[in-house]
Amino acid sequence: MMFVATTDVHGPIDFVLIEFPLERTGSGATAEALKDLIQRKVVWVYDLIIITKDEDGSVAGAELTEEATEGLEGFASLASVRSGLLGDAEIAEAAQAMQPGTAAALIVYENLWAIPFIAAAREAGGEVIASARIPAQDVMAALDAMESESKV
Repeated sequence: MMFVATTDVHGPIDFVLIEFPLERTGSGATAEALKDLIQRKVVWVYDLIIITKDEDGSVAGAELTEEATEGLEGFASLASVRSGLLGDAEIAEAAQAMQPGTAAALIVYENLWAIPFIAAAREAGGEVIASARIPAQDVMAALDAMESESKV
């Protein structure tokens, strides 16, 4: 059975901050993977902002154009993706997490794949009352630790 999403049902909305060294960002493959997720309707991107942090710690937003900061041009086709959910305070907070000499893509996205599940739960009288995200690096570290323990 297929559930049709309505405008009052949304999937979880997440953000990621992906940091790249300024001298070799290689964001082309990252941008292509994101565009693939959008095209397959797995996610919907609300905001995509590129932030640069120079070696001296100064922070700037980078314009997403074909001549963008070296290595970040892969995101140029998503230059118009702005919802207004992110403001100066969120950008400043993201910049604090960055290392000097890096550029980062700050992306806010909705998990469209979850909408049918949430719609079905709501139709059955359910409500999402809690949600959390476990960072991928934490999961990988835990799995590696379990694998190491099993070899002993």
